Amino acid sequence: MTSAPLDLGRLHRVVAETDPFRRTGVVRETSGLIIESDGPAAALGDFCEILTTQRRRIRTQVVGFRNGRVLSMPLEETPGLQLGDTIVARGHEARLAAGPGLLGRVLDGFGRPIDGLGPIEADKYYVLDAQPPGPLEREPIRDRLVTGVRAIDGFLTCGRGQRIGIFGGSGVGKSTLLASLVKNNDAQVSVLALIGERNREVRDFIENDLGPEGLKRSVVVVATSDRPAPLRIRALQVALAAAEYFRDQGKDVLLVADSVTRLAMAQREIGLAAGEPPSQKGYTPSVFQLLPRVFERAGRFKDGSITAFFTVLVEGDDMNEPIADAVRGILDGHIVLSRALGQKGHYPAIDVLQSVSRLAPRVAAPGQAESANRIRETMALLENAADLIRVGAYASGSNPQLDSAIAIEKEIQSFLRQTPHETSDIDTTAKLMANLARAGTR
Repeated sequence: MTSAPLDLGRLHRVVAETDPFRRTGVVRETSGLIIESDGPAAALGDFCEILTTQRRRIRTQVVGFRNGRVLSMPLEETPGLQLGDTIVARGHEARLAAGPGLLGRVLDGFGRPIDGLGPIEADKYYVLDAQPPGPLEREPIRDRLVTGVRAIDGFLTCGRGQRIGIFGGSGVGKSTLLASLVKNNDAQVSVLALIGERNREVRDFIENDLGPEGLKRSVVVVATSDRPAPLRIRALQVALAAAEYFRDQGKDVLLVADSVTRLAMAQREIGLAAGEPPSQKGYTPSVFQLLPRVFERAGRFKDGSITAFFTVLVEGDDMNEPIADAVRGILDGHIVLSRALGQKGHYPAIDVLQSVSRLAPRVAAPGQAESANRIRETMALLENAADLIRVGAYASGSNPQLDSAIAIEKEIQSFLRQTPHETSDIDTTAKLMANLARAGTR
């Protein structure tokens, strides 16, 4: 019986990445969500492990320092924790074991599979909190990403490497739209981060909205609302690291994160617990420092691209609340979901006139861009005259342009409506738009 050949290269990587020093400390105090300890030597964001006298292991993350002590937050339940317990630095655990086997898998905030399909073999290890690439490391965005959603492909055309926000209140169809994007896009890999979701919604989303075909070419990372704040932030970092792995393999990746608002709430929770002063609506300054670090990791690069959609849950449909305002100022476009449209059964409830893709003029075909502008003019005309038409104060024939707009209003609405399981190729979308644009100018 012959033994398998020894993989010396892999053993060399393991040895090179092993920390030969055991950095330890002692738990001295707990205050709310914070554990204070003398040591170990660790940096902000590093992971530690508390070894309790009851032989339990409690993982924590370093969130700050105070009076020479290390402040960390637990990533799991803390029964059995006592003063004097040993805390050990585990800096090497702030990485994702990445490989082709990530596809089709569901991971938790630690990067571990939770789908019962066994471990994932690692080709490389990716740092979770990596620095965004520099501005000169990016390539110009010139190629179009097709999402299969007519309202987006037609009016809000996205480029490969673009970052876009999806803004809407609760119950307006964000999750349904995300599932359509993940299933129908023409990127090679999709990475989906579900941050702060309800437990019951995760499996339902994966099995019913995403489905087996969508999951097959996707990586799903989950940290539900009951998980500690550092783990919710880490879940998005795991998703970003997975996207960066496939990007470095030369692939075009679609990253979808739901939601940035819950990410910001998690960071606010950490900041307040560490003694950071609140600023806008209770959000700490570290929240607004975290957002660009996350967003700027997406983009178009030499080897591949990461196109990112980030959802923002706007409180009370207020598009000017602090997180929505900050996100809109950083990203390359925003898609606004309208509650009024959703209440009429209009899905996806995309308010085209309030939405914008800053790269659409560059990546859309010239004829399609012209058609989109003409239809937008027609929609704006209908919106401005809506009150007059509703009360019967408009007399047909007094404005020929408005008469033409009224005649094709139902066709425009039919174009913008799309069931979650329906997809539209870009040629069909462009042809329908050209027909609508011609009809509106009669």
